[in-house]
Order: sequence, then structure tokens, then C-alpha cells
Amino acid sequence: MENIIKIIMKAHIWNKFKKVPKSNMESWAEREIAIAQKRERGDSGSKDGDWDYGCACYDSAMKAYKSLMNDGHSGCSIMLTKQILNRLLDGKPLTPIDDTPDVWSDMRTYYGKNDKREYEDYQCLRMSALFKYVYTDGHVVYKDVDAWCCVDMNNGSTYHSGLISRMMDEMYPISMPYCPPDKPTKIYCSDCLTDRKNGDYDTVGVFYAIRPDGERVEINRYFKENGRDFVEIQKDEYDARVEASVERAFKENGCEQSVIS
Repeated sequence: MENIIKIIMKAHIWNKFKKVPKSNMESWAEREIAIAQKRERGDSGSKDGDWDYGCACYDSAMKAYKSLMNDGHSGCSIMLTKQILNRLLDGKPLTPIDDTPDVWSDMRTYYGKNDKREYEDYQCLRMSALFKYVYTDGHVVYKDVDAWCCVDMNNGSTYHSGLISRMMDEMYPISMPYCPPDKPTKIYCSDCLTDRKNGDYDTVGVFYAIRPDGERVEINRYFKENGRDFVEIQKDEYDARVEASVERAFKENGCEQSVIS
């Protein structure tokens, strides 16, 4: 990887001092940008010459494209450069992170009941989504807040959940050196509400996860709200709570009979 990066840098320095004629690909890209910007202005209602947010983004992308084309990449090097650029744009490190003092920000100390110190919290300087927790008993826990993404099985929307994040951190603890994946693990979940006083939901089913490499991992764990926290329950209790949620919804909508037979 390091040798290839050096080759790319040398090619960039060489091409910086020579005039590179416009390629067919660059001409094609300019036409595509022009077509897209014309549609963008039609959608937004902005006039030619006026600043437009979407058009500005297209201009920025074109600048990056021209820069890469002027570097004289081969098919192999352009793909590697694209991978490197995507990692940087996503805030991902290019090499594994080691647990050394120079990669962590200043410490923050958290206190629990009776002002008793519980743990110290550090944020990674190489990757802002990575945290390190050092507990008073000496054990260390690492957390990547971008490692997990929940998917609502009812509507396909995505969200983050502290409950499910803690569960996944236990299933897949981070160790050092750490190289975060290009995309998060997706956890497919469903929630429901049995009692309106509990807010938006009080019951959660966590069914399976799709890892970044495409592997499907069956989970099938279920939780209910218990005061200020969630506790794990069995499948039969989860099913009963889902039925109770449907019954509640029907009653709130003025229906006397449930669709559940």
C-alpha cells in the first residue's frame, strides 16, 4: 500500500508541471455535469448565473474528477485512489489504529453515585467516532459509534439505538489494532408500543444483522421497557406484547375487533 501511494504521488508531481490535453473521459464528464446542473436548476428554480447549492456540489465533484484525470492514473491506480479518497471522506483511517497515547484526546472523568469515579473517557484523534473507556477496575472498552446501524423492518428507515449498540458491542468487542470497516453492520429490528404512557415504543425485537462482508448473523433477542431501562424477555412474551400493541392501536382508532385471529 505505501509503495503504491508513493508511485501515485510521484505521478502527481510529474503531471503537475506538464500540460495534459483534455481526454474523451473528461469531455464526457463535463457534458454529464452540464446536463445534471440544468436539471438541478429546473428543480430548484434558480436561474443561470445565480448560485445554486446543488450545482456548486457538481462543480466541486468536477474539480476533483479533473484533478484525478490529470494525474495520469491507470485503471488499477484510479481504483486504489478512489478507495483512499472514500476512506478519507468517510472519516476512516487509512491504516489500523493502535492504542498508543498519541492517538487519544484529553481525558474526561465520569462519576456515578456518591460522586464515585466510574471511568475515564478518551476520543480518538485519528477517528472521531472511536472512543476508549478506562474503568476503575482496570478493564478497557473501545466503542465505534459508527459501527452499527439499525434498520426498521416495518418501513426501512435507519437509526441508532443505545440499547442495540450496547448489545452489539458485547457480541463484537473491539480490539487493537483496529481497522474500521468501510460500512456499518446493519441490524434489523422491530419495535412496538403496548402502553401510550411509555412514549414512542416500549418493546424491541432484534432479529438479525448483516455484516459489512454480507454475512447474515441471526440474533433473535427481545426487550421490554422496565422503568428507565430495557430488560431482555423471551420470545413468547415479545409476541404477546406485539399483539397487545395491535389491540391498543385498534382501540385508539375506534375499532372494536382486532385483526389478530
